[in-house]
Amino acid sequence: MNYLEALYYGSNVLKSNNIESYNLDAELLLSLILNSTREELLINLKKNIKNKDFKKFKKLIFKRKKNKPIAYILKKKEFWKLNFEVNKEVLIPRPETEIIVDQVLTLTNFNSSKQIMDVGTGSGCIILSILKERPKFYGTAIDISKNAIKVAISNAKMHHLENKVKFVNIDIDKFCLNKYDFIVSNPPYINNINLKRLDKDVRLYEPSIALKAGLDGLDIIEKLILKSKKLLKNKGKLIFEFGKNQITDVTKILRKNNFYIDEIQKDIYALPRVVVSTNLN
Repeated sequence: MNYLEALYYGSNVLKSNNIESYNLDAELLLSLILNSTREELLINLKKNIKNKDFKKFKKLIFKRKKNKPIAYILKKKEFWKLNFEVNKEVLIPRPETEIIVDQVLTLTNFNSSKQIMDVGTGSGCIILSILKERPKFYGTAIDISKNAIKVAISNAKMHHLENKVKFVNIDIDKFCLNKYDFIVSNPPYINNINLKRLDKDVRLYEPSIALKAGLDGLDIIEKLILKSKKLLKNKGKLIFEFGKNQITDVTKILRKNNFYIDEIQKDIYALPRVVVSTNLN
């Protein structure tokens, strides 16, 4: 059996199990087994695959057909300009969350010296992407999951940023140190009903603690806003992601707590996704 035939097998299994990205996923999984890049695989399709490698490939295909996210199988996910280690303890970084990184970079210049805080850091992808681009920024990242913090620390070390960020295993309610120029967050914002409607990839595998946020999906967002007005400097920026149909409630809570709404950024589907606000307290 050659690589092309192995890919044909993997793609067919995934396609018959309703995995939309069946071709790409098969290519990524075979590349992982062969310890090669996807490009190297595709220019060597006539090369024969070893029996033991095909068996390993079949095992990975089986995991993927059961809806295990490809990022968890590969144990990595690209975000902004970097690769991040991911596992079942952290959310898989998503393209829409890159809007937060883009907004912080837009509002600052390369030599800016700022203190930044990331609430619910998960893999650390937001704060580490920002710190990589801003050498004079220093950060604090918190998460209530001890296991998520371990992943974030590992990612900080991988990108040689461990001396620029402090990770703390704590709930934002209990955190009261320092004053920050920026607070960024991708908080849980899925309500109880929508949680049950999520794709199997997300519902069955990603950590529910990083997704669920009560009856209206606003529990954690409200907590974030209330605490941020104390942790931010005057005129400091709070930038965070929110969910579908939450824009009215989010802006109402922000204004009630004396935040000025600078702008609302939309995602690639033209849905309001990230708010940039200024603390006037």
